[in-house]
Amino acid sequence: MITGEFLENVKLLIQMHSEGHLGGEVMPEDVLLGVVPEEELMNVLTLGMSLNYQRNSYALWRSIAQAYLDESTRWIFDPRTVSQGKIEDLRSTLLYHRVALQPNRHPEIWKSVSNGINESSLRGDVFGLIDSVQFDIAALKTIMQIKRKSEFPYLSGPKIFNYWLYVLESYTAVKWKTRELITVAPDTHILQATVKLGLCSSDVLNWSADDRQTVAEAWEKALLGSGLAPIDVHTPLWLWSRAGFPELSLSGSPLS
Repeated sequence: MITGEFLENVKLLIQMHSEGHLGGEVMPEDVLLGVVPEEELMNVLTLGMSLNYQRNSYALWRSIAQAYLDESTRWIFDPRTVSQGKIEDLRSTLLYHRVALQPNRHPEIWKSVSNGINESSLRGDVFGLIDSVQFDIAALKTIMQIKRKSEFPYLSGPKIFNYWLYVLESYTAVKWKTRELITVAPDTHILQATVKLGLCSSDVLNWSADDRQTVAEAWEKALLGSGLAPIDVHTPLWLWSRAGFPELSLSGSPLS
């Protein structure tokens, strides 16, 4: 049962994050700021996110920034160019700055996602893909998680897909329709923080796909009618877990 106390704790956590009390204010993707022009951020963020699976996120995004700064490797962030190019050239380029760590699987994913973007957009870029559905998350989910799911490995999965939506909203000028459809991206930190807050039992810490779905649905239900979208709590939860769960208190009454 969701109580008023629970929602107060959630709002307290969000406030602690906004005031910089959770540490780690620099998020992995922040390394792109001042490096990648705004008009190219959608492509860079999307293709980079397609490999953000079981990786050190900070190391991945540093490699992506290095690859963008290198004019000889910057072409990998143009979906149309990648789609029309040779996998051998893509492989060597992705490996050069360690954007890819797996010499076969990672280049294949990068090329597949580029193909999916290129074939779903008249412009051949991420903005064109999003604009084709008029910034409607439900329609975008239909394309990437149903109709063309096989072309978007990792990125079509619920964890990375929802975090991708959030990152695009945070770093670019995207204004989503039906924003409430963005769920939390239930990685290890989110699951641990959800249990710590008492929203789910420790049973979800088996880390299965069903556990992640349970957590995502629990947050949707908990925040219904609160004025908050589930994704609004993602970064505060993530940083709270990484910081070792410091006491939630701005008034001397910490969370028990």
